[in-house]
Amino acid sequence: MNESTAVASRPARRVTSATQVFETLRGEIVAARLPPGTPLADRGLVERFGVSRTPVREALIRLAEIGLVDVRPQFGTFVSRVAVSAIPEAVLIRKALEGVTVEKAAERTGTGRLDTLEHAIRRQKACAAVGDNDGFHEADEAFHAAIADLAGHPGIWALVTQAKIQLDRARRLTLPILGRAEQVIVEHEAILARIAAGDAAGARSAMEGHLGAVIPDVAEIRSRHPDFFI
Repeated sequence: MNESTAVASRPARRVTSATQVFETLRGEIVAARLPPGTPLADRGLVERFGVSRTPVREALIRLAEIGLVDVRPQFGTFVSRVAVSAIPEAVLIRKALEGVTVEKAAERTGTGRLDTLEHAIRRQKACAAVGDNDGFHEADEAFHAAIADLAGHPGIWALVTQAKIQLDRARRLTLPILGRAEQVIVEHEAILARIAAGDAAGARSAMEGHLGAVIPDVAEIRSRHPDFFI
């Protein structure tokens, strides 16, 4: 490898390292494995990920930009709490954007193209049976992403994913509530049935009802986890 090639390749490796750190920490924060208030010290993250401080700092900047960490000068960087005010807004965004995708999916999709949705629901059932909340959430994401794909607008799901980060953090706290996972499955099956029937209006209604129940009672969740919210 000549010198110019080596120089050109170094930024790509550095960016990749920053992205890996960012994606890992984002996932752990959303899943509440890193709860609010957890300190994220540069030195500890450098040792954990085996990278230099530069990609770690880049990752923390990106996390701060999307509201997942707070940077406190002279004190350090900490996992942020969830702003309760962000939850209703995220639900509205989801209803608007996913209402469009589910309508389009119902208009475009025949029963022979529903394998991905059916697989996601089967996986949710399996995860719910063994209390695998992480797997359940991943299958939930796959279900909604598949609807956007079937609609022919996968980019909409990318927008939704960005808008619902704080909502996702609150949602992860609802799954242990008795019966919530089972109810999500029932709601998904209703959405799937309307898509399969080619009922665009019914699919949208089922989706809006499902998303409206994503956070059944914010006040109750906040009372259970007072240190999680602001």
